[in-house]
Amino acid sequence: MPDPSPSRRFLVSAALVLGGALLGVGGSAAWQASLGRGATENVVHDYLLAHPEVLPEAIDRLQQKQLAARVAPLKGALETAYPGAVLGNPDGKVALVEFTDYACPYCRASIADVKSLIAANRDLKVIVREEPVLSQGSVEAARMALAAADQGRYAAFHDAMFAKDGPTADAIAAAAREAGLDVARAKADIAAGKYDSELASNTRMGQTIGFSGTPSWVIGQQAFSGAVGKDTLADAIDKARRGA
Repeated sequence: MPDPSPSRRFLVSAALVLGGALLGVGGSAAWQASLGRGATENVVHDYLLAHPEVLPEAIDRLQQKQLAARVAPLKGALETAYPGAVLGNPDGKVALVEFTDYACPYCRASIADVKSLIAANRDLKVIVREEPVLSQGSVEAARMALAAADQGRYAAFHDAMFAKDGPTADAIAAAAREAGLDVARAKADIAAGKYDSELASNTRMGQTIGFSGTPSWVIGQQAFSGAVGKDTLADAIDKARRGA
């Protein structure tokens, strides 16, 4: 028997993705067993030809399931903030985890969304995970941010730093002054390497989940990459609050 055409092979693969995404692995396997693999592939092949619009939704759902599976073992660690590195309600019952980099323009663009979500959700705790991946300046700014957290000035530094054009040495120093840090103490803590293990841990967590950049988000059972917008995050917050 000749090999199926490339388009047929793609749709056969899509059939398996669709079955796995919509029914789960067990349900998909049972469905295939009841009809036979060939019959299953023919049914879904024909359906996808008639309704190709369902494929992106199915793939997105499958990707979310895969992300959720990687997030679940890390949930406790993800939602345990570096002391003080929290925005919103530090005692909030709903946790939004954000991986961020002070050199990332998309992180800067998300600041307004996060503030709006905090204003609309009094029970929201935003756990900020410093993940400096773009430059050495990012690393220095992240270290200063954690030093600010130690001094109870995290939110002030976070806002001041993102108000700058980027994490240059002068901008970091200015943000530290504006946030009211004891700069000598912060520099001593940084020089002692106090924050390096936290930054390394954040990077490992992001890589384990499968994030490839910032901003990235974890809320409840969902995970997102990029500046996904306030509405997407608000919907995820509502689902997390309901335990969905």
